[in-house]
Amino acid sequence: MRRREFIMLAGAAALSSQAASAQNPGGVRRLGVLLSLAESDPEGKAQFSGFTQGLAELGWVDGRNLRMEVRWGRGDINRIRALAKELVALQPDVILAHGTPVTAALHRETRTIPIVFVTVSDPVGDGFVAGLPHPGGNITGFLTSESTITAKMFELLTEIAPGLKRVAILFNPDTAPGGGTYYFRDFEPAVRSNNVETIAARARSDAEIEAVVTSLGGEPGSGLVVMPDYFMLNHVGPIILLAACHIIFAEQLGQHASDRALT
Repeated sequence: MRRREFIMLAGAAALSSQAASAQNPGGVRRLGVLLSLAESDPEGKAQFSGFTQGLAELGWVDGRNLRMEVRWGRGDINRIRALAKELVALQPDVILAHGTPVTAALHRETRTIPIVFVTVSDPVGDGFVAGLPHPGGNITGFLTSESTITAKMFELLTEIAPGLKRVAILFNPDTAPGGGTYYFRDFEPAVRSNNVETIAARARSDAEIEAVVTSLGGEPGSGLVVMPDYFMLNHVGPIILLAACHIIFAEQLGQHASDRALT
């Protein structure tokens, strides 16, 4: 079982516990699910399949003792916020939040409905929980990666392409943890310590992504690191193609690239 599927199964276990202690004892529970990926995304399908499998193993079956309201955010922050409002209005017993932008949107909408998050990097820094041992409030979940991963990604990039002169880290400030600061704080000193120029490349659309990559392609010795960010995950194919066209050395999320998972 891949790591991300395991996390979704763990999320199912946590949600099962929350649902068991919800209102309306013995009745059908209503579960809200908001995912950051598109419904057509293969990784999204695999993760959701692992989640429903975990629920079934714990005795929760949609249409029998569970009513599941599932929404797919497609990495679009405006769509995610609208769907979060829609789900909260349904007043489910508990909500599964998939990713940082989804958790942030749900956090804005409710402080009472229990929320369990998965694939979130910095729940304390983003204000979702008070602390890891004792989260407090209505939100709990699973930490998936730490900020030092981008420094490791730069290290891997230099092994692929020694002699880099500049490296851009590409992210969407609307969806990346801490607006991008969570990962950038370890990335920047790692790059500067190697006498390489650091570029914080913000992009909120296809056009802005293309502009960043095209600009890098015009400068020899350029490299690209893509920050763990659900917006970028939903654009990973075009990013790779653009980098290849411009012959830019790219490190696409280290281990995350192998299973197309990021937060």
